Amino acid sequence: MSQPSVDKILTGVYRLGLGLGTAAMIPSLCLYDVDGGQRVVMLNMLTGVEEKVRGEGTHFKVPWLMQPKWYSIRLRPKLIQTTTGTKDLQMVTIHIRMLFKPQIEGLPTIHRTLGEDYDERVLPSIANEVMKATIAQYNAESLLTQREQVSREIREAIVARANQFNILMDDIAITHLTYGKDFARAIEDKQVAQQDAERQKFIVEKAEQERQATVIRSEGEAEAAKMISEALKEHGSGLIEVRRIDTAKDIAENLAKSPNVMYLPNGQQMLLNMGGGARPQSWARVSSDGTTTVPGITGQQNRKGGVLQLSRET
Repeated sequence: MSQPSVDKILTGVYRLGLGLGTAAMIPSLCLYDVDGGQRVVMLNMLTGVEEKVRGEGTHFKVPWLMQPKWYSIRLRPKLIQTTTGTKDLQMVTIHIRMLFKPQIEGLPTIHRTLGEDYDERVLPSIANEVMKATIAQYNAESLLTQREQVSREIREAIVARANQFNILMDDIAITHLTYGKDFARAIEDKQVAQQDAERQKFIVEKAEQERQATVIRSEGEAEAAKMISEALKEHGSGLIEVRRIDTAKDIAENLAKSPNVMYLPNGQQMLLNMGGGARPQSWARVSSDGTTTVPGITGQQNRKGGVLQLSRET
């Protein structure tokens, strides 16, 4: 193969490689992608920021002449904290959480006036201003009792101020509300005093109930005594005999359960072995008049019931 032919082949390969390299660089230099949840503001180096906002997809640009700027249009949270005074000069610390995103049509204005960190430039300042102005209209105690109204006023004011900067507020909520140590101690003392008052009220009500119960019980006893008196007048001593029989039955039942009581036949004399075990035997004699004689033992017999109750002398 001659030298000119080799030179032609090498020149062709060089041109082909140069063309392929140039073609491979075109997508990275002239094309750009916009992902979902994003928008692009185009900065033209000759005319400035273009008003057209690019959406999702692949777009064409002129290298070094057109510079795309990506912005997220997804909701993002922002937590703002501030310490301010109430109407009655109590210090409170309030935290609010905001969900925000930029207005798509206002992205060129945001890029021209605020830049890509627009949220750090705008949201802290307007949130602190609105919270301090709103909290100053309420007493410390009203912030608890009217929290929903306070939250609504703060939300409406922040939404109105953010719209001036092309920022949309999806939700604003008060997450924390804390007071100073002195006010918190005052609230605790107030709760303790209320609990003591409720306790004293309960004691008074309990005493009143006990007084009423005593009155009702006394009235019942008086009514029972009256009924008994009327029954005695009408039926004579029959009621007393019935009560005597009932009392005798109760006494007999209690004596039957006692281990120191024995029942003996009526009108008879009996000898009782009171020794027990290896001790010397002692005999008890029961006379007809109900007297029992045992060495070291005293006893008395009931003539009617034949009951003998014995006890050892000490």
